[in-house]
This record gives sequence, C-alpha cells and structure tokens, in this order.
Amino acid sequence: RTASVSPALVRCAHGPLGLQGRGYDPAVRVITDERFLDHDTGLRHPERPDRLRAALAGVAAVDAELLSDRRPPRRAERSELELVHSAAMIDRVASIAERGGGHLDADTPMGAASFDAALLAAGAVLSAVEQPEAEAYCIVRPPGHHATGETSMGFCLFNSVAVAAASLAEAGQRVAIVDVDAHHGNGTQDVFLHRDDVLYASIHQYPLYPGTGALDERGIGPGEGLTINVPLPPGATGEVARAALDAVIIPAVERFGPDWLLISAGYDGHRADPLTGLCYSASDYGDFIRRLMPLSPRTVAVLEGGYDLEATRASSYAVAGALLGLDLRPEPASGPGPGMEVVKAAARLAARDGTQ
Repeated sequence: RTASVSPALVRCAHGPLGLQGRGYDPAVRVITDERFLDHDTGLRHPERPDRLRAALAGVAAVDAELLSDRRPPRRAERSELELVHSAAMIDRVASIAERGGGHLDADTPMGAASFDAALLAAGAVLSAVEQPEAEAYCIVRPPGHHATGETSMGFCLFNSVAVAAASLAEAGQRVAIVDVDAHHGNGTQDVFLHRDDVLYASIHQYPLYPGTGALDERGIGPGEGLTINVPLPPGATGEVARAALDAVIIPAVERFGPDWLLISAGYDGHRADPLTGLCYSASDYGDFIRRLMPLSPRTVAVLEGGYDLEATRASSYAVAGALLGLDLRPEPASGPGPGMEVVKAAARLAARDGTQ
C-alpha cells in the first residue's frame, strides 16, 4: 500500500482530451450539483465536500466540456423514497435537518442542508434513468449504499441507487446493480434480498464495515441466487476483482438479462485509500466499467465511497473515459494478489445453485 497518489496520475499522456473540440460528441451525461457541497459532515470527517470536487476534477481532465454540459438533478419525491425507505426513517432525517443537524449514527453526521442534498442525490440517479438516450455518471454526495429500508448508516442518508432501481422495477424494468465499493452495500442488498426483478452483485473487502456480504448471502425466496457476493481479503488487487467479474458476476448478469445496469462506483478500493485494505489502481476501475457496460443497453455509474482525494480524482478520470468508450490509464492496472480462492469458491457456489 502507498500513502497517496500523485496528482500527475490524471495528467497522463493524453492530458485533457478536449473530445468535443475534436468533433467527438460523447454520449455521456454527467449529473451533479453544487448543492452536494452543502452536506456538512464536520471537521476531519472522511466523507467531505472535497471528494465531490476530486471526482469532478477527474472528469474535467478527460474533457471539461462534459462538465459545462452537466445536467442538474431534480429532487426525489417522498413517494419515490418510500419505494425503499420507511416513512419513519425519512421523517427522522428531515427532522434532524430542521433542527440544524446532528448524527444519524456515530459515523453519519448531517447538517441543515443535508436532507436536501440527499434528496438531490437520489434525484440525480432518477434523473439519469429518466433520460435513457445516453450513459450517465452521477457524481453525488452523500453516498447511499449502506442505507437500508429502515436505517441511515455508514455515511449514507438515503440509498440513491436502490431508489432508482426500485422505481425502474416498479415500471416493469429488470435492473442489475454491481457494487465495486470496497465496503459491502448492505443497504442495497437488504432492500432487494427477496426480489426477483433486481440483481445485486458486490465485490468488496471482507471482513470490513459493515460486516455483511459473505459468500453464502445469496438471496431469499424469489430472490435466491440474485444476490451475489465476492468477499475479498485485504491486499486483493484489481486483477482478482477482474477475475471475479469474469468468472462469477458477468455470467450471472448475462443470464439475468437486465434492461438497466447501475454501478455503485466507490473508489475506496484504491491502494491509497485510508479506510480500506484493498490494492486496486485507478485504471482497474476503468477496466471494471468496460467489462460491465456490454451487459445492458443502458448504464449509470454513481459515486459512492473513496476517501483519498488523488485516488478519487484518478479513478473518476478512468471511469469517465470508460463510459465514453475510451481506455484511459492514469497508472498501470494492478497485478496478482490474494483472493483467487474466494473467486473460485464463489464460482463453485454459483454453479451448484444453478445460477451459472
């Protein structure tokens, strides 16, 4: 592991590409809003406004015109939140905001503007799936994938990806969610554990907060086999994660046949991240996106975690390029690492259960 990532990573040989200036019309919409910066987590909290700025800087290094043409999100309606979250949970977040802020749990502070930011974050992903003419990259905060149907937790107020997936499923669409954040998306899994219209797959470090995401968490009842977890040990690299995609997750998603692919793009698997022990590189994230995009007619990537600013910027650069169909490599892809035995076990489990 290294302590940080050089700012030069995103200034690779291409530099800022100026794609539109070269007659290239990128079919990618960036959906973001300055009001996400108003979500106040207090001093020295890792989920800070500079994370949003870093992710946007990565996009600007690909082509600044992607940001000049960015789309503002709408707010999620309460009825849309209630497809996923209980009324009591929504009311609690709103009440704490009205009192000027406070803590939803020990790790999840919020300020007076945080409720609105969370509505906009969920609304950003809803905005993306309402305009299906292009791929979308939602650069939002607060993140969402730890928020369950009943509880805000782990820096997350509402589960933006789950709200959009539930809205699509309500309209008869089949949705695959692939979560590449280093932390398991317990909230997203919890929401869809019993359902057969949304597939949830996660590659994550284990053990690590929140302690969920074991191999044998496979779904319940109608949803059995549609929850897929590949819990990697500390030190696992992007090469191992690519193997997990190829051997376990991609075949399952192909069999499922989604209309939409939503990617929880957390960059805290980077080797420089201060909260985790995985050893991905920024270029690995571009590889993940390129492997996943062919699985569905429409892809939306959504920012989740990632707490080293330079790693977030470089990873966002690689992901924005991948969404454009480009192979941008701010640093070499990572090589071999531990965890291949977990990938093989996950593949055997999928074969035994008939999901491969």
